[in-house]
Amino acid sequence: MKPFTASLFALGLILLSPAVLAQQGPPPVTVANPVVKTIVEDDEFVGRFEARAEVVVRSRVSGYLEQVHFTDGSLVEEGQILFTVDQRQFNTALRQAQAQIDVAEATYDFASEQLERAQSLVQNGNIPQSTVDERREAYLAAQGGLEQARAALELAQLDVEYSEIRAPMAGRIDRRQVDPGNLVTANETVMTSIVSSDPIYFYFDIDERYFLAYARDARARGVSLQEGGGGLEVKVTLSDDDIPPQSGYLDFSENRIDPNTGTMRIRAVLENPDEVLTPGLFGRVNVPGSLPYEGILVPDEAIVADQNRRLVMSVDGEGNVTPLEVRPGPRIDGYRVIRDGLDGSEVIVVEGIVRARPGSVVAPEKIDLPLIAEN
Repeated sequence: MKPFTASLFALGLILLSPAVLAQQGPPPVTVANPVVKTIVEDDEFVGRFEARAEVVVRSRVSGYLEQVHFTDGSLVEEGQILFTVDQRQFNTALRQAQAQIDVAEATYDFASEQLERAQSLVQNGNIPQSTVDERREAYLAAQGGLEQARAALELAQLDVEYSEIRAPMAGRIDRRQVDPGNLVTANETVMTSIVSSDPIYFYFDIDERYFLAYARDARARGVSLQEGGGGLEVKVTLSDDDIPPQSGYLDFSENRIDPNTGTMRIRAVLENPDEVLTPGLFGRVNVPGSLPYEGILVPDEAIVADQNRRLVMSVDGEGNVTPLEVRPGPRIDGYRVIRDGLDGSEVIVVEGIVRARPGSVVAPEKIDLPLIAEN
């Protein structure tokens, strides 16, 4: 060892010796009382967004596709024209149906006049009753023929109307599945699909234990979990931390627990005016898991692990450090909930925990923790 290096090593031993440390005094730490306030614990589940409504668009008539009136992936309004099937055959059928109406009306008018004439003549005995009966039969047939022609006209008008395929609801449309010139088969050919975007559903599963707890809390609020989900407010967080948590409420739960998985599916509804939320996205939903109660909160930095135990270091008025075993809960407002081990009156180390050894003496500097931790 070089002389200079050896001198530095010796100087370090002198500085770290107990005598020198005793002269330096107790190590400084920052202490505070736990935050005590009314809280509601949250439970977190993973789920997936789904569209509130989804429609697969098909044609109601057969024919060759003539035009596409939308841009792939665009927003469409209810009633907007999406496709046009070649209308020439339907317009021709409509004119034929209108012509049949004219024929049927003429036949009906003639049969009605003949029946009236026969009824007046039979009173004078100029014609037999059988002739009246024959003309009544002709009148009833003409009446039925007129109704049949009117029904055929309505069907022809529907075919013309259905040749313009319109959006059944507002939402975001998918890409077109059929290009102009292709044959479209009625009720079979899938042309595109539309999903609603606002509001949007979020589905997640809970197990029996959570279901019983939520049902108990819902009854305490005077509502039923299975009748609209109790209207409980929830927050959904996406994988992108730059997007703030989205607010919603529970509106539905299934009517039975799945015997295979032991879980029940719950649904939340969220507003989605800016369409940040897309069907198929995963998210984490935070559901209030308790009724409001007075909770004890401490910073995560104040908790240390000792094998399978969790400890906080309390400091008395003379700076003596005493470990206290605690049972942590979830994070709320930037703090860790302490379910057991503290009553809120303790003074604990919140900064410099590595210098606060059990049984040692420290120099505490007390601060007041804010109600909501600053990130």
